[in-house]
Amino acid sequence: MKRKTYIGEIFALLLGLVWIAPFYLMIVNAFKSKKEIFTDVLGLPQEVQTSNFVEAFIDLDFVRSLTNSIIVSVVSIAIIVFFSSMAGYALARNKSKLSSIILLIFVGAMLIPFQSVMIPLVSLFGKVDMLNQAGLIFMYLGFGSSLSIFLYHGAMTGISKSLDEAAIIDGANKFQTFRHIIFPLLKPISMTVGILNVIWIWNDYLLPSLVLNENNATIPLKMFYFFGQYTKQWHLALAGLTIAIIPVIIGYFIAQKQILAGVSEGAVK
Repeated sequence: MKRKTYIGEIFALLLGLVWIAPFYLMIVNAFKSKKEIFTDVLGLPQEVQTSNFVEAFIDLDFVRSLTNSIIVSVVSIAIIVFFSSMAGYALARNKSKLSSIILLIFVGAMLIPFQSVMIPLVSLFGKVDMLNQAGLIFMYLGFGSSLSIFLYHGAMTGISKSLDEAAIIDGANKFQTFRHIIFPLLKPISMTVGILNVIWIWNDYLLPSLVLNENNATIPLKMFYFFGQYTKQWHLALAGLTIAIIPVIIGYFIAQKQILAGVSEGAVK
């Protein structure tokens, strides 16, 4: 038994080293000069080059890129949670053939690959002059609603309808019932929906590359332009990549407890 335990621990350690190796190479080489990267990739920097980060920060236009990513992600998540929760509530509480058909349409929409609607979608939004941040947020609402509505609909099955009836008896309308009674009970699944969508939206490159220009680019799109400019200057490219992942790491540590609680409670629901 102990031998099996040791083997498992050794395997986990090796797997951890494999996982952390790319981060080690990225961070270590971000502090090296261009010449030192090509002469010694694995070793520590002989002379720390902090100027790489200053130049990358300026050329990456990091403040604007970060602001664009935050705006797109926060607004998209807020709209997805708002509309998807109401849609899930309405479909769960109205037991009819039409509600079942609408739910099946949303579930079926999850099976449609983005690439199949990519060209007509961009063409349509281009005709109405919505190839901008507002158009991108609207697209995220469309692509993120299917899974979100499905999750909210499933969570609603665990909430008794008697709560709705009691609120209506007390004089509340449908929206007030949802806003003050039902939605607070959906907090765990709202956390799960937010986590699933923010990971996708924050790291998305393909959709912003079709909709946004370089001036209002998000971080993943800006990194594409940056790497295209500094393909041979790996010291600047790796410094820029290190800067780009800092907000993700900070955000994770700040919301770590909420993330774990949302995933676990959402799974139980």
